[in-house]
Amino acid sequence: MAFFVVGAVCDRAIFRIRARGHRPRLQGRLSSMRAKYNWTLRRTSIPLGTKTCVMGILNVTPDSFSDGGVHADPAVAVARALEVEAQGADILDVGGESSRPGSVPISEEEELRRVLPVIEALQGRLKIPISVDTYRPEVARRSLAAGAQIVNDISAFRFAPGMAEVVSANRAGVVLMHSRGSREELHLQPPMLNAVAEVPKDLERAVGLAVEAGIPRSAIAIDPGIGFGKRAEESLSVLRNLKALSPLECAVLIGTSRKSFIRKIARIEPDERYDPKWGTAATVAAGVLQGAHIVRVHDVKEMRTLVDVLDAIVE
Repeated sequence: MAFFVVGAVCDRAIFRIRARGHRPRLQGRLSSMRAKYNWTLRRTSIPLGTKTCVMGILNVTPDSFSDGGVHADPAVAVARALEVEAQGADILDVGGESSRPGSVPISEEEELRRVLPVIEALQGRLKIPISVDTYRPEVARRSLAAGAQIVNDISAFRFAPGMAEVVSANRAGVVLMHSRGSREELHLQPPMLNAVAEVPKDLERAVGLAVEAGIPRSAIAIDPGIGFGKRAEESLSVLRNLKALSPLECAVLIGTSRKSFIRKIARIEPDERYDPKWGTAATVAAGVLQGAHIVRVHDVKEMRTLVDVLDAIVE
């Protein structure tokens, strides 16, 4: 049967429009934009690569940059966790310490006081896996014992010895995020000479440590740490070049939601009110098109719609 070939090329993808009765088909790089993985967790696994995985953020902190104090009460946090699931999240990420610019580290005891009651209260009520956002091995150990299945470590095992062993012993999934400097100096780092080269190199080292500790590569996701110790132009460069992480053969997570670099790019003054969902949506779409498997977001309902539509278009 005859068909017409349209000679327009977009990102090296060729659109073929067939005769009436045949579905248009997108061929080229977009149709195979992501490697397929099966993220193995403590009690389940999540297929990645065909459908974008949405990780919903639940900050149980008084000082997070975007929603500090909103969910500090355990009952309110539990209600929000159930809402996040209902809005379409595949994972819930619970964080008890803010890592925003200017934040101050809290004690291990305080972090446990914030996160454990929420994780414990969700047992038997939440069907999606729980991730705990922490760099402390004891917080990770007790959270996993309470029901969490993933450890989301902003230091990629740099801040505290023993974290890799905790993850391995509990057969948990792990997110290794790129960052530089100590906890106190996360956002006080000098410019990067070549962010696109440095981020994969540093993450390769972290993945190597994880594998040496007995964590299977299938349990590891990597996060380029957009907005962490990176200037706006460096974050943009990393986001444009997520494909540089492909040789590490791990699922890729991006966390751009409501980050301050979006405000800088859009030239919005610090004291000017604006809706961060729009800029976040642009970064999420760009990340997915560049190969991200998991997106960590505050606005779950809106971003679920965005990635579902995007997945349908490009797959």
